[in-house]
Amino acid sequence: AGGRGKDGAPIITFPEFAGFSDIPDADFLNVVTYLTSIPSLEAASVGFIIIIDRRRDKWSAVKASLTRIAGAFPGNLQLVFVLRPSRFIQRTIADIGIKLYRDDFKMKVPIIMLNSVSDLHGYIDKSQLTRELGGTLEYGHSQWIHHRTAIENFAMTVKTTAQMLQTFGTDLAETELPNDVQCTEELLSAHTDDHSKLKDELKLAVKQGATLLTCIREPVTRSANSKLSPDELENVATVERLLAQLDETEKAFDQFWTKHHLKLEQCLQLRHFEHDFREVKLALDNLMEGQAGFADIGDSVTRVEHLLREQKQLEEKGQEPLEKAQSLALHGEQLIQNNHYAVDSIRPKCVELRRICDDFTNETKKKYDILGKSLELHKQLDKASQWCEAGIYLLASQAVDKCQSQEGAETALVEIEKFLVTAKEHQLSNPKEFYNQFDMILTPEIKANAQRILQKLEDVQEMFDKRQVSLKKLAAKQTRPVQPVAPHPESSPKRASPKITRPAGTAGPVCFRHTRRLGSAVSSALPRLTGMRVLHGKGAGNLSKHSPHIINELIETERVYVEELQSIIEGYASEMDNPNLVHLIPSSLQNKKEILFGNLPEIYEFHNRHVGAAEIENCIENPELLARCFLKRKEDLQIYEKYCQNKPRSEALWRQCGDSIFFQECQRKLDHKLSLDAYLLKPVQRITKYQLLLKEMLKCSKNSEGTAELEEALATVLDIIKSVNDSMHQIAITGYEGDVSELGKLLMQGSFNVWTDHKKGHNKVKDLARFKPMQRHLFLYTKMLLFCKKREENTDGHEKTASYSFKNSLKMSTVGITENVKGDNKKFEIWYNGREEVYIIQASSVELKNTWISEIRKVLTGQLEACR
Repeated sequence: AGGRGKDGAPIITFPEFAGFSDIPDADFLNVVTYLTSIPSLEAASVGFIIIIDRRRDKWSAVKASLTRIAGAFPGNLQLVFVLRPSRFIQRTIADIGIKLYRDDFKMKVPIIMLNSVSDLHGYIDKSQLTRELGGTLEYGHSQWIHHRTAIENFAMTVKTTAQMLQTFGTDLAETELPNDVQCTEELLSAHTDDHSKLKDELKLAVKQGATLLTCIREPVTRSANSKLSPDELENVATVERLLAQLDETEKAFDQFWTKHHLKLEQCLQLRHFEHDFREVKLALDNLMEGQAGFADIGDSVTRVEHLLREQKQLEEKGQEPLEKAQSLALHGEQLIQNNHYAVDSIRPKCVELRRICDDFTNETKKKYDILGKSLELHKQLDKASQWCEAGIYLLASQAVDKCQSQEGAETALVEIEKFLVTAKEHQLSNPKEFYNQFDMILTPEIKANAQRILQKLEDVQEMFDKRQVSLKKLAAKQTRPVQPVAPHPESSPKRASPKITRPAGTAGPVCFRHTRRLGSAVSSALPRLTGMRVLHGKGAGNLSKHSPHIINELIETERVYVEELQSIIEGYASEMDNPNLVHLIPSSLQNKKEILFGNLPEIYEFHNRHVGAAEIENCIENPELLARCFLKRKEDLQIYEKYCQNKPRSEALWRQCGDSIFFQECQRKLDHKLSLDAYLLKPVQRITKYQLLLKEMLKCSKNSEGTAELEEALATVLDIIKSVNDSMHQIAITGYEGDVSELGKLLMQGSFNVWTDHKKGHNKVKDLARFKPMQRHLFLYTKMLLFCKKREENTDGHEKTASYSFKNSLKMSTVGITENVKGDNKKFEIWYNGREEVYIIQASSVELKNTWISEIRKVLTGQLEACR
């Protein structure tokens, strides 16, 4: 009925019921089990109080009730009250029976025999007893059954709804995304409809729970003096808990649906983008084909002008697809900025669209340039041809009889000289300049035409030269009559065409057309010099013969390097302790000299004492000693790793105070053209310089003594550079609670796509399968594999700096590896703790994957050997 004892123990009443003993044991156990499950765990743990009302019954009924309760009651008992039979004989029998059979009931709690309800009131307050037991507790059995049935139905509804959401979420997670627009739209519509139906089911369930809660609270709502019984309060708590569970499930479902719906919308955006890309790409390809077929450069002014008009039409025709391509590329970039999941698919297409647009624009410009050159060429050829015709006409029109006198000859000479001045307009007087100017468009046909006109120019020029000689003789004082001869240039004697004068070594005009193409090929074939003599011929493998050049450069650069380090330390670092300059040092730099300069003094001392120019000079006579010099200092060169690790802090500090008067004053005193930050970069540049010099030494020492040591020295320097690079990444790890230095040597680091599969874990809707892999940066140590998330942040407007947020770690002693996953040769699998956790890792290339697998296998093999 909902009553409670003084210590909060729930009360279960067994009222008088004539057929109690006829109830089957299974039914009795079901009812009692259900009743004991209703109170809260806290109340049930106190223990139940049982009241057996047998006032109008016999001792046999009391005995049967106690026996059945003792044998089948599923909860903890605190007390058992028995209202004994009221008739004298039965009461007497009950008193005797309880004494005789108390042990047979096997109850570990007291059995209190009561003569009347007034005795019961001494143990339990009247407010916790129903009217049948003389109490004031209101209890309606039909209402109690109605509420409990409603609560059970609502609990089943909550469970069913959660299962429906779970099933729907699983179906969504396992749905493959379509590859076309229509199917994606249909899938989005279907999933949205299913989501709406499920949301309606959720709303109905919530409404059902709210209605039930109102019904249970109805007495309190109706009367301010009414109070809910403990059982009714627990009913309220049960319904509220179910509503909260329903609300939590709905939130998890909404969170999942938001991600899924965004995924589908982005998929639809991607399919539209891909569809538009195919259409635009086809139009651009047709445009590029049309442009590629537009190869004619014309053989006359009229033809070139016609080609220019056609090129203009092609350009205008291409404006629409070009604008569409640019718009689509912009749309793709907007998708990328909006964190679209298919960035790796969209970005290459945007790049491809812009590349084709740029190619078309550049080719169009190139075509215009070529046609413009062609037009200029043919106009010059036409002018030259017209000039030749005009010259021939001039020579033919000069009257012979008028030239016989001195005055007439001088007049004719003036006409010829005026005409020859116009030769500069056609600019064909220098064949070499002509061919150089128009080399890019000289086809065999154009070249033949140009040679014909050039020959004609030369012939006409020769005619003018001869006419000038004759006229000059006539203009001189004549001592005897001259027989006039009328010139007929068109019928001049046949003779061999004079050769065009060319520079020595050229093979004629045909060479000029290929000059530009051959020039680019030759320039690409030239060796790339690194400041040292490039070795050729048979002596390239002689280390002793050619290495002095390299060692001399190493000596010279080493001397300069040490001097620069010394100038930095003396001109900047030491000046920070100068009392006369203290007032110029900014506050942000106070007591931070070690941050700004790092271990630069240590590097200077090392080079000045051990690897200075003096030690390297000993290698000139014995070049093989150079490799030993590096191998001997292998451990010492690790100081560069410490310097490079501090470099980000140094650069950040420089950005804060690099423009201070203190640094300007130091730079002025040193007469340095570059500021301090440029010199602080020298050690980073120097460690990479060594590997270049050693590579050059190896080129000179193939198949000669000392090659093996040089290779080992180069490997040492490269290993140091790799170690420096890896350490620069390692110091950017954030969020790892342990000590990274305790993980062993850092062997590899790099970025990968990672999928996870956890065999253990809860099945909440929000934990449904991912659609895309996680981007993770992996750090492989000898003892641990770290999974981090790379983050890039702008620092004070400067370039982005990377940090690696720690996400997960795997002990190498408990991992296994599978080389190929689902036929993808770029993927491999790492499993942990007997495949409780599986990580599928995709590398950017097969080579990178194989390198990592090899390194991981070395670690695992080493551990196995250590165990043996």
